[in-house]
Amino acid sequence: MESSPGDDREDERDPAMTDRVTVHVHEGVADVRLNRPDKLNALDLSMFEALARTGDALAADASVRAVVLSGEGRAFCAGLDFAGFAAMADDGAGRRAGDITAREPGRITNLGQQAVHVWRELPQPVIAAVHGHALGGGLQIALGADIRIVAPDARLSVLEIRWGLVPDMTGTAALIRLVGEDVAKELTFTGRTLSGADAVRIGLATRTADDPRAAATELAREIAGNSPDAVRGAKRLLNRAADTDLAGQFLEESRTLGALRGSPNQVEAVRAYFDKRPPAFTDPA
Repeated sequence: MESSPGDDREDERDPAMTDRVTVHVHEGVADVRLNRPDKLNALDLSMFEALARTGDALAADASVRAVVLSGEGRAFCAGLDFAGFAAMADDGAGRRAGDITAREPGRITNLGQQAVHVWRELPQPVIAAVHGHALGGGLQIALGADIRIVAPDARLSVLEIRWGLVPDMTGTAALIRLVGEDVAKELTFTGRTLSGADAVRIGLATRTADDPRAAATELAREIAGNSPDAVRGAKRLLNRAADTDLAGQFLEESRTLGALRGSPNQVEAVRAYFDKRPPAFTDPA
């Protein structure tokens, strides 16, 4: 990953990341961008690999407090690059492309799913800044984020039905959580295109902004100013809430609170508040 001015770390450059995905870390906020603007950031095998590897690298970086995920150029992501996968098959490189549905070693996902699920797994909050098109797999990438800030005129669609396919990058689970079963089915069965404003209205996106990346960065900086231990604990609790029984969720709340109470960052949060000064948090262990 690349470091930005003001960042005191010199991150190693990883070609698999910087070719398809760029990363700049500044003051605890990672600016992650899909970087294939000439193809509207369409998803090819290299993009899947770069997204998954970038997420893994950020998860291991305790100094990163929040992530902004966006796309370079005119779109967030126009979806799957069918031409690219077809060309790989014609060139005899289709074995690896064909294996994209195989489970990744030690994971519950295949590579395409992991390119999305890695953002939900990330301990730090992830904010997707969506402009232009977010179609098919591109929309599913955005759905992997915790928060979606979209341009009012962005174009979003569960587009797979157009190609006789189904959402297969964790989208079926995410859609149900966000918009409910009936709306998820309507969007999936029709492939209807929504504006950013429509997406907010039905709960597919969080809010609109004329400049989604600037708004997402501002929010990420606000989050980065809070205790990273508490933020990570809150994300973990909220992620698991839909997948566990109430007794289990309440027990996990108590365990998380017990681990936070009296910890250095929790004590610093209280002291900074009463001292009327910015807190000086330490990186999570």
